[in-house]
Amino acid sequence: MATHTADIRWTLKDGDDVAKGRFSRGHEVRFDGGVTVPASASPHVVGKWAVEAAVDPEEMLVAALSSCHMLSFLHVARLAGFAVAAYADHAEGVTGDIAPERMAVTKVVLHPRIEWTGSAPEKEKLEQLHHQAHDICFIANSVTTQVTVE
Repeated sequence: MATHTADIRWTLKDGDDVAKGRFSRGHEVRFDGGVTVPASASPHVVGKWAVEAAVDPEEMLVAALSSCHMLSFLHVARLAGFAVAAYADHAEGVTGDIAPERMAVTKVVLHPRIEWTGSAPEKEKLEQLHHQAHDICFIANSVTTQVTVE
């Protein structure tokens, strides 16, 4: 088993008022490999108190699902004898109410575009590879979010 870490850092800025909810949600996420990413709450959630140029938690979840699916797909495609030359995805996550005053990322749709070296799998085989990739994706196995491939 492995342990995965992320360090989160936020600091109150001059003029911010936490008691009134008037403060920047901008912060940093530092990963164990040394990469630091500017992060924030989603502008859809906190409006002007968000940092639009930063990554929000919902986007990080969508990216994690897409990245894990791609890595799993590359693995299962290789085992099936197919060679991927390029893989691109435009993943979309949707938030929705799941109970009074409770929201979640309820659905993520992946839109992978794959280029092959050599022969490409037939449509049915491609769907099977995506299904296998989904089944072994650690992140997809960790969430209740519906994940589909289109």
